[in-house]
Amino acid sequence: MRHIPGLTRGPTSTQQDHLLHRGVSLRSAGAPQAEQVADRYHLWANLGQAVEKTVNAHRSRLAEPPPGSASSPGHLDVEPEVVQPPKELKVVVRLREQHAAAHELWQQGMSKAAIGRKLGLHQATVRKLVNARSADDVVAKNLQRAHVVDPYVGYLHRRWNEGVRNAAQLYREIKQLGYPGGELAVQRHLRRYRTGRGHAPDLGPKPPSVREVTSWIMTHPENLRDEDADKLHRLRERDPELDRLTRHVRKFAAMMTGRHGDRLEDWITDVEQDSLAPLAGFARNLRRDFDAVRNGLSLPHSSGAVEGNINRLKMLKRQMFGRASLDLLRKRVLLTR
Repeated sequence: MRHIPGLTRGPTSTQQDHLLHRGVSLRSAGAPQAEQVADRYHLWANLGQAVEKTVNAHRSRLAEPPPGSASSPGHLDVEPEVVQPPKELKVVVRLREQHAAAHELWQQGMSKAAIGRKLGLHQATVRKLVNARSADDVVAKNLQRAHVVDPYVGYLHRRWNEGVRNAAQLYREIKQLGYPGGELAVQRHLRRYRTGRGHAPDLGPKPPSVREVTSWIMTHPENLRDEDADKLHRLRERDPELDRLTRHVRKFAAMMTGRHGDRLEDWITDVEQDSLAPLAGFARNLRRDFDAVRNGLSLPHSSGAVEGNINRLKMLKRQMFGRASLDLLRKRVLLTR
């Protein structure tokens, strides 16, 4: 390559490897006097991802408490609610007693016909009782599905109103309380809630989604609708962690819009000392390129124009499905300005 007077040659491949090995970026080596400036758009986008992860961890707290709830604003119950297992239906108790009696007589050597006569049961019923390995198998096979779920309807109603709508998760929860049926019965029962038929509970207002709450937190208070601002205010009163999250986000927004990069160190320290893990991870990543981030929050420079041109070039390249030559791409770039 011919050397052009007035221009400085770039580092060779060997020099590049040496610089990278020493941890020195090629950009710094080529222009040591240049100041690196972080892109504010990507800073805000990364902060939004951390906020969404934090809100998602508080999903169960997004629903409004039912009227008359003992929970006071700004207070969260530390101790989880203790749910007592519901009493078994009479038919369940009877089936368990019949299973135990049939197995006891069978072990004594009595025939199935004799057991049926003694217990007053049909021979087919005796056969099912004797062949069943446990009483739970008899209960699951002989009861109506709705009857199996009935003792747990109150629990399902409450969890549904709290925003838990996943049938598999609710099935696992009531299974731990002694529910003897299968997941299909729970799905069929919850179908009433989704369609609003039958004995669906009074759901009240639908809890906001994680993305809605994230949007409220990331939006300037003056740009929020009155309804959304009121919902966010009540949510912050119920959940102190989401209240602190909102305050951290608004402080960062004030830094970014007011060019107060000198406050960055204090902001990172406050977030790292908080218990909001996703936001603390975002803050730690800012320290890795602290100077560039501080410049991005202090200087008027922005890489937005560069990012826009890069996106335009990528769009033109994708429109040609990767088959365009460099000359054709050059002409398209010049003609689309």
